[in-house]
Amino acid sequence: MKELVEVIAKALVDKPEAVHVTEREEDGETILELSVDSADMGKVIGKQGRIAKAIRCVVKAAASREDKKAVLEIQ
Repeated sequence: MKELVEVIAKALVDKPEAVHVTEREEDGETILELSVDSADMGKVIGKQGRIAKAIRCVVKAAASREDKKAVLEIQ
């Protein structure tokens, strides 16, 4: 799932080299932390958070196929 988030985020931003995704397990849940350049933050979040919501939806769908729970945090 880490690679999935990286591919999506790098396609959205102007500085793909600044995209970093870390993955950690906590209470049986996978937490993905996405960090991008501050200038690209608006592109990842989108108007009214629509792009961030769509990315989270894709992550949850990918996690459910593996019978896991996943959360995306954008920093």
